[in-house]
Amino acid sequence: MVILSIDLVNYLYFYANESVMYQRKIPLDFECGTGIALEVILSKWKFCILQEISKGISRPKDLMEAIPDITKRVLHEQLKQLEFHGIVSKQIYPEVPPKVEYAITSIGREALPIVQAVNQWGLDFAPHLKTLLGKAGKT
Repeated sequence: MVILSIDLVNYLYFYANESVMYQRKIPLDFECGTGIALEVILSKWKFCILQEISKGISRPKDLMEAIPDITKRVLHEQLKQLEFHGIVSKQIYPEVPPKVEYAITSIGREALPIVQAVNQWGLDFAPHLKTLLGKAGKT
């Protein structure tokens, strides 16, 4: 019996076929804009990554410092997905060691108002959530 680690399963899920990020069980509904938007930019980290890149932080090491709870593997995975969807571009400089920088594309810039609005809503909602969690004894 072979036991696969979660990391290996995730690797196989996202990278088994380089031309397709993963095989969907339920096809995308290309008539539902919300579904498409959620497919492309929704994750725990993508909004944070886009915000930091929009502030001028472009190197993976600097992104890791700006987003302290993200792991190197998750950052790489999320950047690869954002690049695949054309939200960010990747520039590799021929240096030793290689220098890599990410930039938001014109398509990605169109998503920034959404990212900023969600961030502001979250900041506005935070005191209410703190109160709710305090009442539930979960803070």
